[in-house]
Amino acid sequence: MTNGASHNSRVQAWVRQRNEQALALARGSGSRPDSATNTKPKINQGERKMFFTTFIVRKHERALLFRDGDFVKFLEPGVHRFVTVLHTYTVERFDITVPRFAHRLQDFLVEHYAEDVARYFDVVTTSADEIAVVYHDERVTLIMAQATRHLFPKGVRSIRVERYAVREDLDVDARLAKRLLAGTDPTLKAIADKAIYARVVPDGHIGLLYVDGELARSLAPGFHAFFAVERTVAVSLFDTRVQTLEVSGQEILTKDKVAVRINLTATYQYADVEAAVRETKDPLDHLYKEVQFGLRGAVGTRTLDALLEDKTVIDTSVAAHLKEHFEAIGITVKSVGVKDIILPGDMKMLLGQVVEAEKAAQANVIRRREETNATRSLLNTAKVMETNAVALRLKELETLEKITDKIGNISVYGGLDGVLNDLVRMNK
Repeated sequence: MTNGASHNSRVQAWVRQRNEQALALARGSGSRPDSATNTKPKINQGERKMFFTTFIVRKHERALLFRDGDFVKFLEPGVHRFVTVLHTYTVERFDITVPRFAHRLQDFLVEHYAEDVARYFDVVTTSADEIAVVYHDERVTLIMAQATRHLFPKGVRSIRVERYAVREDLDVDARLAKRLLAGTDPTLKAIADKAIYARVVPDGHIGLLYVDGELARSLAPGFHAFFAVERTVAVSLFDTRVQTLEVSGQEILTKDKVAVRINLTATYQYADVEAAVRETKDPLDHLYKEVQFGLRGAVGTRTLDALLEDKTVIDTSVAAHLKEHFEAIGITVKSVGVKDIILPGDMKMLLGQVVEAEKAAQANVIRRREETNATRSLLNTAKVMETNAVALRLKELETLEKITDKIGNISVYGGLDGVLNDLVRMNK
């Protein structure tokens, strides 16, 4: 009995000594690398002794314990010792300061250890028709796709989840979209670039939003962002300010078969962009062609003389044609004006000759009319002098005055009556 008791005492003392040494070693061990930047658990077989293994779990860590490769339980912070006579123990540590827990067994743990998982993790699952934005301490840490599950360790950061129905929710909050698209996290930014479509509509423009090729609505100036998950999103921009359309080099035959080339300018403005794009494939191309048609109708029904006499008739005719066709489809034509009417070279020469002849004839008519008027005036004067001696005497004095203006010296003999009588005899 004495020998047996002594033997037991020695064994207990030896075991106690070994435990104290292991505990001392465990407490002094502090050189393991920090796992804060690694989301995957770290596999560790612990401090191995002859009959047991010791694992240390730090305060910012939790661990998964495996026995002979099978999961057993989660380990809290502290020192954990396990007898290794019949089994082999390993642990996989994970840092709870890292937002997301990534492990090959996470689905298995959720299904078979639901209570333990709920104790250590926030489990976020998305359905087949929704996505989720996960916040930690009000900072976006993950964008979850449809039908996915992620585990987020509890104990350090507060978590908030915003869910969006893929088929119903289209708009993304502008502040959130800007934060994600301009973020510094390359992984998160890459996900945001694929999941979010953003476009800026400048001032003076209207954007048309298309979802899967269908026109959804118009967008006012500003920043707009949309979820592009399982859908194609696009935005087309239209300038709603007054714009100018130049229609140049239009060669058209007039009613009298003269080829002219006309340059025309039209100004227009979108009044209803949605109506314009619904009614026409390309509103600007449609407007250009209708200006051509209106111009040909205005020129082809008039002679060259009529066009040159009043160029505004083309403006009026084309404007009326465009107003009739475009008011109903959301485009307002502000004005139409002909800039140039260019004639062929030979027609320019002929027209110049015609104008020259017309002007020469007009000058000849004016000259003949003035000569007739002068002759008529002389005849009337002669009739007056024939019946009126005083008028005749005045005319004689007027004639004498004109003669004396051209003579330096004159000698008069027989008086003034003699001079006048001699002049009358000379005229006879």
